[in-house]
Amino acid sequence: MNTRSMSIWGKIIGGVAGFALGGPLGALIGAVAGHAVDKIREETATSLSVEVEEPEQGTRQVAFTVAVIVLGAKMAKADGAVTRAEVDAFKEVFHIPPHEVKNVGRIFDMAKKDAGGFEPYARQVGLMFRNEPAVLEELLSGLFHIAKADGDVHPAELSYLRRVSDMFGLNAQAFERVRTMFMASTDPDPYDILGVRRDASNDDIKRAYRKLIQENHPDKLSAQGLPQEFMDLANERMAMINASYDKIEKQRGLR
Repeated sequence: MNTRSMSIWGKIIGGVAGFALGGPLGALIGAVAGHAVDKIREETATSLSVEVEEPEQGTRQVAFTVAVIVLGAKMAKADGAVTRAEVDAFKEVFHIPPHEVKNVGRIFDMAKKDAGGFEPYARQVGLMFRNEPAVLEELLSGLFHIAKADGDVHPAELSYLRRVSDMFGLNAQAFERVRTMFMASTDPDPYDILGVRRDASNDDIKRAYRKLIQENHPDKLSAQGLPQEFMDLANERMAMINASYDKIEKQRGLR
């Protein structure tokens, strides 16, 4: 485990990042760390927009990580059951250090037991990364990865994920791209992956591809707050984007 990822877990479990993060995510971190927290979900969109103006990279990484834990826990309620496969997928996404598994489980359990909805948490992370939609797509991808772990994405889970995407402020193309990556019954439609129409011009397809490659480059995502633990998923997305463009190139004879 590298120094960066250890520092993320240390900040989360120690509660240090909770105060810097603020909002419902920060309150949850504080509660898990044993701090007295009376109000977890009472932040408004207005107050959150003030709190997340210019968060440092470390705080962004913590926010991203905790958001997946919390939103993953809330998703577990969508189909009424948490399977062993989902738990294993959760650990797979995070590369959780063995000695921190129990502590991360405390965050998951607290979020799952919380009677409130997912909206305040999704709204906060959506505001924090509102200028980095590719990071929000990665977060959505992590949730899809967990949802699909037991073989299928349950209709209730898909509905939940669509609502989360809306709370993030992602457009329909972005949601469809992630959904296609994880739920295509056969090979994913390359046009859906690139977010272009089948009758799009060659130039439009090239522009869409270049934009996606630029936005989803691991170095850029890392600078925007994507934790190292999620780089495997980010690299898989890059590979699928490249493969989709290659397929369209062959179909259209662009090479």
